[in-house]
Amino acid sequence: MSYQTPAIDSARGADLDPEVRQFVTKVSQAFASYPDFNNLPLSEMRRACEQVRAPWAVGGPTMAQRQERSVSTPSGDVRVRIHNPSKRASKPALIYMHGGGWTTFSIDTHDRLMREYAARADVVVIGVDYALSPEVKFPVAQQQVAAVVRWARRHGAEFNIDGDRIALGGDSAGGNLAITTALRLRDEGESNAVRAVATAYAVTDTHSAPQALQRYGHEGYMLGADEMAGFWNNYLNSPDEARNPLVCPVHADLRGLPPVFMVIPECDILTEQNWRLADQLEQAGVQVTTSFYPGASHSFLEAMSISAISNRAIDDTARWLREILENAGC
Repeated sequence: MSYQTPAIDSARGADLDPEVRQFVTKVSQAFASYPDFNNLPLSEMRRACEQVRAPWAVGGPTMAQRQERSVSTPSGDVRVRIHNPSKRASKPALIYMHGGGWTTFSIDTHDRLMREYAARADVVVIGVDYALSPEVKFPVAQQQVAAVVRWARRHGAEFNIDGDRIALGGDSAGGNLAITTALRLRDEGESNAVRAVATAYAVTDTHSAPQALQRYGHEGYMLGADEMAGFWNNYLNSPDEARNPLVCPVHADLRGLPPVFMVIPECDILTEQNWRLADQLEQAGVQVTTSFYPGASHSFLEAMSISAISNRAIDDTARWLREILENAGC
């Protein structure tokens, strides 16, 4: 595995795949309708994020069954949305965590992405509406995800789920929750609770390479350097927690994790840290598969309605999930 350090000068989005650039432009224009967005109260900022992302969550496959449940966790009940794409009996499940810097977005903004994974992999997808920061901080969301895994293993049969074939997945901050929850479960003696982890442009460290920040941490690439710093400030109780392996998996002993699939876009401030984690996983003896997408930005999976490269990444992830989970637990 290798990662080529980007040139320092930002191309301001000119190096993006044309369809991804169209997505970034449309999203940026929608946010521009909120001229004081960065100074909005948190509740209004979240509402604006939901409205901006709503057009990208419509359409897509219809589920054979779609329902919501409330799962009891140590920090209170958490809502989950269960997408079952077909009547095939006893399917694997993907427990999915949306991105948004632990601060914004929801299972509504990522509804189509979850349905696409469900349909293309023929797995039940359980979206977790975990508690957001800064109202709650680490480790609350992570503990909630772990509780949903345990709930799915106990009650999976009620939802046509094989409780012995569960994967964790997520994008951005949700990818962080997927990896770190797998670590938490392993450390708590439940290493077989999760059979696979699938991430997309996951947050893995508080620090990105300076060259990546200078080239991609600007307007035109969906995730800014200052924005990411703000998300970390919302999530952590103190800066010292950045050394905690359950916060930043680049500091973890990664041995014993299940197979991992990583979607890595070219044009993202998190790209370098994803390659770094992939190398560490490989060195720890974990089966890791990286899939790199030239010209793709942070959040590019949400462009599936207009972008071929987004659909390719979703197909690649779904194919891997089918292969890994087909015989898991046997």
